[in-house]
Amino acid sequence: MNTKKHHLLAIPYYLWVILFVIAPILLLLYRSFFNIAGQFTFDNYIHYFTNRNYLVMTASSFLYAFLVTLVTLVIAYPMAYFLTKTKRKDLWLLLIILPTWINLLLKIYAFIGILSQTGPINSFLTNLGFESQQLLFTNIAFLLVAAYIELPFMLLPIFNSIDEIPHSLIEASTDLGSSEWVTVRRVVMPLSMRGVRSGVQAVFIPSLSLFMLTRLIGGNRVITLGTAVEQHFLVTQNWGMGATIGVVLMVSMVLVMFLTRSRNDQGGASND
Repeated sequence: MNTKKHHLLAIPYYLWVILFVIAPILLLLYRSFFNIAGQFTFDNYIHYFTNRNYLVMTASSFLYAFLVTLVTLVIAYPMAYFLTKTKRKDLWLLLIILPTWINLLLKIYAFIGILSQTGPINSFLTNLGFESQQLLFTNIAFLLVAAYIELPFMLLPIFNSIDEIPHSLIEASTDLGSSEWVTVRRVVMPLSMRGVRSGVQAVFIPSLSLFMLTRLIGGNRVITLGTAVEQHFLVTQNWGMGATIGVVLMVSMVLVMFLTRSRNDQGGASND
């Protein structure tokens, strides 16, 4: 009876998943088998996997997603570790999360102002006697802004994973004569891998399909699969090719989730 009641209560959730998750995926898959003239064909997939431009674009998307993930991981891990040591960690965590409440477009335009020729960075360099630098519309600017936007999504799972490690394990390592670095390397890191994997998934997967940043910050010099999907759906009107790239993106995301899945590690136990 309880099981039946639970299924009845879950009907709205089932409807939501069917309408807004399964149906769009099936529609995208269905549309990928039609060309721009509306004819059924496999040419979209053949063209994608045999065209050099698409293969280079795919490699570029994975490279930029990897770099964004790497930058956020390098920054987030030590930040999360030291946050767990502070007395007001909840307050600091709130300040880090706060930018995620701001609209993405507003943050992008803020960075456009900061990195522009008349922005504060170039003004500071000019006052020091240096020439104004082209900071906007560069690969570095794209990586910087993407890493800033994705940083909280890497930091949160790592912070939670480290914060839940029992203090008794840390104390035992210290009592056995281990330095803080050895404790971090031999105890904290292995037990926080679950958070690292979750952070990698939360950052790498969205970074594969970025398109707004590539336009406004990268100045279309950074071309990713997300940009190609936007172009095919909104500019060339080749929805079949756009859907094909979308299917490839979804399969890639599933593969990333599979490769970074949990492997029964014991990190994140409750605190003593």
